[in-house]
Amino acid sequence: MPTLIRRGAIESPPSPEPGAALRVEPHEDPAAVADRLGSAARVEVHFPKFTDGRGYSIARLLRERFGYRGELRAVGDVPRDQLHYLARCGFDAFLLRDGEDAKGALAALAGFSEAYQSSVDRPLPLFRRRGASSSA
Repeated sequence: MPTLIRRGAIESPPSPEPGAALRVEPHEDPAAVADRLGSAARVEVHFPKFTDGRGYSIARLLRERFGYRGELRAVGDVPRDQLHYLARCGFDAFLLRDGEDAKGALAALAGFSEAYQSSVDRPLPLFRRRGASSSA
């Protein structure tokens, strides 16, 4: 049974959730679903296999271009070693594939304390963050 990691906690098995999810497949254009974002209880981006990276781009577009602020969940073939990168692109919930160690996945999610590049989770790159803190 898949395990859900949401808000830094493990939910196993995932509890029933109210409201309808908006599911986005990797071949879909996020602009085509933008008008339905406000009515969705959450948005699930499907990863049919872990080597398909289109979901990362979809997440960034949903967050940055279309302003989606609700729960953005990665579903499908989601291995723990990709959670940090998924979070950097805007995902805040992860439905792990069967057989993944949930505690190890949670630890992997917190395994990096800094990133050099800017992203959805930290808009300023490291050199700007350090420059801002030293001038204050």
